[in-house]
Order: sequence, then C-alpha cells, then structure tokens
Amino acid sequence: MNAAWQRVVGQHQRPAAVLAALAVINVLAYVAVVRPLALKVATIEDRDRRADLALGQATAEQKGATGALTGKERAVKELAVFYSDVLPADLAGARRVTHLRLAQIARDSGLTFERFSFEPEPVKGSSLTRVKGELVLTGTYAEVRKFVHQVEMSKDFVVLDDLGLAEGAASGGELVVTLKLSTYFRTVAS
Repeated sequence: MNAAWQRVVGQHQRPAAVLAALAVINVLAYVAVVRPLALKVATIEDRDRRADLALGQATAEQKGATGALTGKERAVKELAVFYSDVLPADLAGARRVTHLRLAQIARDSGLTFERFSFEPEPVKGSSLTRVKGELVLTGTYAEVRKFVHQVEMSKDFVVLDDLGLAEGAASGGELVVTLKLSTYFRTVAS
C-alpha cells in the first residue's frame, strides 16, 4: 500500500503538492479565522441568553412594582373613602355617633340609658383623634344582646373596647351594662 501511494504521488506530484498546500491553508484558516469567529459567536449567544434572562427578571420586577404601585394607589383611595365616608368628620360628629346614636340604639333595644361620658384624646403620631366613651345601661340579657348586635351591624364606626355585665340592685333579672367604646375622627385634612 505504501508503494502504491508513492507511485500515485510521484505521478501526480504537482496536484498532490497543491492539495497538501490547500489542506495546510485550510487548517490555518480554520485556526486563524473560523475558530475565533465560532468562539465569538458562542460568546455572543451566551451573552444574549443572559440578557434574555435579565430582561425576564426585570420584566417580572417591573410587574411587581407596578402591582405594588397600583395596590398603594388603591389603598390610598380606600383610606380617603374611609376618612370621608366612615369616620365622623369632627368632634361633634363623633359625639353624635357615640352619644346620640348609641342612646337611640339602646332605647330601640329596650335598655335604659343611665349615663354617658366621653373624652377626646389625640392619637400620638397620627392625624386622628380618639373619642373614648363609657356608657352605662340597664336591661335584660336579651336586650343587651340585641343592643350589641345593633351596634356591630351599624354603619357607624364604633369600637367596643370593653363590655362589663353586673347584676342590678333590683330583682327581676336586670343587668347593669358598662360599655367602654371608641370612635375616631380626623383632625388634619390632607
């Protein structure tokens, strides 16, 4: 076989030399041009993949930030509605809710209104003022339950802080109910 190659190369020496030179040029061109370009393309493709991943993460963060901003805007709107439509507007409104409205609910529930006291106090670090009240009523257990239910179902913003029941001095099952309650109003408009 070796002899056959020598004879073929000997007869076709010039074309074999050209082919050998082209093979060497081909290897050099691959090493000098094609391989660096292939590495450059691979680097660019890797950079593109990382950029696509970063874009996906940035898009997700942007959606989260947009959602948080939308949620904050909605919370601000709902808080404004709460301040304007739910809370009493001022001390007189708070007094109407805590004194007059509760006296009416007590009367409708069959309870006897004994006494009421209230005291406004600013809430530290807030634009709200808390109106604390104490209400003393007498009546039966069923009337007390009806009263508490009516207060809880009322559209007025009243917080029942404490409810105390004691047996009345007169016989007949009457109870003395002491309610500690609060409502709030906004002192600073914004």
